[in-house]
Amino acid sequence: MTHLDHWQGHIDLLFQSEGEKTILRRSYAHAPLKIQRPFYPELNICHTVILHSAGGMVGGDRLSYKIDLAPTSQALITTAAAAKIYRSNGAFAQQQININLGADAYLEWLPQDTIIFNEAEYQQNLRVDLAAGATFCAWDIVRLGRSARQETFTEGSWQNAMEVWQNGQPLWIDRQKITGDQWQSLQASAGQPLLGILMWLGGSVSAEVVAQARVLAPQSENGWGVTAVAGGLICRYRGSDRQAAQKWFVAVWDLLRQRYRDRSACLPRVWQR
Repeated sequence: MTHLDHWQGHIDLLFQSEGEKTILRRSYAHAPLKIQRPFYPELNICHTVILHSAGGMVGGDRLSYKIDLAPTSQALITTAAAAKIYRSNGAFAQQQININLGADAYLEWLPQDTIIFNEAEYQQNLRVDLAAGATFCAWDIVRLGRSARQETFTEGSWQNAMEVWQNGQPLWIDRQKITGDQWQSLQASAGQPLLGILMWLGGSVSAEVVAQARVLAPQSENGWGVTAVAGGLICRYRGSDRQAAQKWFVAVWDLLRQRYRDRSACLPRVWQR
């Protein structure tokens, strides 16, 4: 396969408020990425689903996302299925996500899981810029190796860099790198196949909400943590039970929504297929 055979997918979205409703004003997608028609189960929040028609990424693939929310707009973005990163021939598969939120905008970036196959080489970069009053809610759930097939992540690498800024000030900067030869170390994943992070950033979170998020955590496991940061809340999970991780993240998402957005969580219908 030559460099010309690799996917160079791109998404460019602009959400704008129109009265009490947010509309998808600009929607551009280049294969293998596609945008499904937005829908409104909550009337004023625009739910949008991104589809990867190729089914997964191989070494050399490049995907990029540019997502803009105009002031006061509200959107939820998810993916149609779990992302799969296949075994590499030595080249990296790369994904770059750039998100900009205008004043008082609100975005929920809730992709389905990413499955990193053994011997895959994958880099992901997320950069978010928030204006005053904007809020960013997101999660990222990664499985190292196809554990359902008893596959462990003994070769390859996963690199993930996240940056969230507001008015030019950093709210959260996190960089991780796990290689197959170190994934069992305590500083990496301690041999656990599932890693997850949930973030709510753009405004302070009360001590009461932090305490409630800890109560909601899977008490049968100890591979989790809840941290209040200057600009919000961070939850982390490290373990093997996807259902437990997702159940916790959904419960915390619902808690934060009710407390700070005055509404319950609305699960995208694509998750229920």
